[in-house]
Amino acid sequence: MFSSTVSIPTWFFLLLLAATVYALVMSILFPGFRWYVSRRLNKAVDKINTGLQIKIRPLQQTKRQVLIDQLMFDQDILAMIESLSKEESIPREVLQQRVRSYAREIVPSFNAYVYFRVFYWLAKKVARFMYRVRVAAADPKSLREIDPESTVVFVMNHRSNMDYVLISYLVAERVALSYAAGEWARIFPLEMLIRAMGAFFVRRGSQNPLYRKVLERYVYMATQSGVCQAVFLEGGLSRDGKLAEPRLGFLDYILRNYDWQTDRNIVFLPASINYDQVLEDQNLLNWDDKSSRPGLIENVRRFWRFLRLNLFAGSRARWRRYGYASVNFGIPVSMVDYCSERELEFNHLDKETRFTRVKTLADELMDALRYVMPVLPVPVIAAVMLSSDDEVLTSLEIFSRCDKFIDDLIEGGAPMKTEEKPRQATLANSLNILTKRKLLTEEDDHYRVNQDHRKLLAYYANSIDHWWQNPAALASTTES
Repeated sequence: MFSSTVSIPTWFFLLLLAATVYALVMSILFPGFRWYVSRRLNKAVDKINTGLQIKIRPLQQTKRQVLIDQLMFDQDILAMIESLSKEESIPREVLQQRVRSYAREIVPSFNAYVYFRVFYWLAKKVARFMYRVRVAAADPKSLREIDPESTVVFVMNHRSNMDYVLISYLVAERVALSYAAGEWARIFPLEMLIRAMGAFFVRRGSQNPLYRKVLERYVYMATQSGVCQAVFLEGGLSRDGKLAEPRLGFLDYILRNYDWQTDRNIVFLPASINYDQVLEDQNLLNWDDKSSRPGLIENVRRFWRFLRLNLFAGSRARWRRYGYASVNFGIPVSMVDYCSERELEFNHLDKETRFTRVKTLADELMDALRYVMPVLPVPVIAAVMLSSDDEVLTSLEIFSRCDKFIDDLIEGGAPMKTEEKPRQATLANSLNILTKRKLLTEEDDHYRVNQDHRKLLAYYANSIDHWWQNPAALASTTES
């Protein structure tokens, strides 16, 4: 009776075998592997945290789905859903589904291992591959005295897409930054990497009130939890080299519910970025002319040309080609001190008054960025040549005028010491950069502005134009 055999089709046997293997993997092997990886990652985070001035916050280690659920059931968002449902006769379920979609779009999935072991390594290699990197601070002591429990917001100017890489590399040994990334980065697999780095996606210029409420509440959640953030006050890349008018949306999201007496302190840290050569400078100058924008094939050609030119070149050759990239950190602005001195309570202000106060703060932060803007050799030579009234100058005359120009900047209050003035060899290399790029023409050591590229030369001079146009006024404004 029990010795009989049962025959089953081969396909059915393979199906049973596959189901058994799947059950084994999902119930035993996968949970064990996940536990092992999670344990290793937690150990890595603990090790990384010991070396950071500002620790990785619990919010950054919270599962992404939990953060999405928190936004979905946020009281302010639920109140807006109720209001929109009545005003526009839209079912609540539809609006809640939209909130879920917006939250999934915005919320990052920070991975400390990816950020500090992969992205930091990559950012360091890319930044140092291209430039001689310099970093300085107006008051190093004030940076060391920032309360590690405060929410630090890096406020920066936006010169190049390299800004993300450069600033992340320079501060990675102190903090983990969370950026607001534009929709351009929502392409596979770049989106996954950017989310793992802690960045959150933002629809620039969206007027959708429900979307803006979800974004506002996420920014508030991150700020209250102490997550270090980085914001480009101008809202986009500079098109002419000058600092643009500040955008107020992100600052308003941070401050509209802020109570300086009970909430975690917010510290705004100005960080000015400047380059001897911005890789996308021509594209930025021609941005308004859509017909001149390069297509995909042209971008691929340029990228290949860039790799062919630089990949096998020595570091000194690349540095001579691209010059310096520099970041100067300004004096931190503590919102507890700022609000207490002015008896200012953002959370009790009406919208119009609040925006006025936020605009005042934004203007002060922009002045702080101007004050610590790095004075680099290429912008200095560009300013000297443009102010020479198209005079033909020898290299020695240019060096002499640059030296005098920098002395005037220092006397006017520019954040530069006499011993930090560029040497003649550095100026000579920067002059060579401008000549090779045909911004200047040279014949028998006589240089003049190439009128075909005058606009591009002005782009670099404009990065420090606030100093050579009216340095005394800026210095007095910053000191006050």
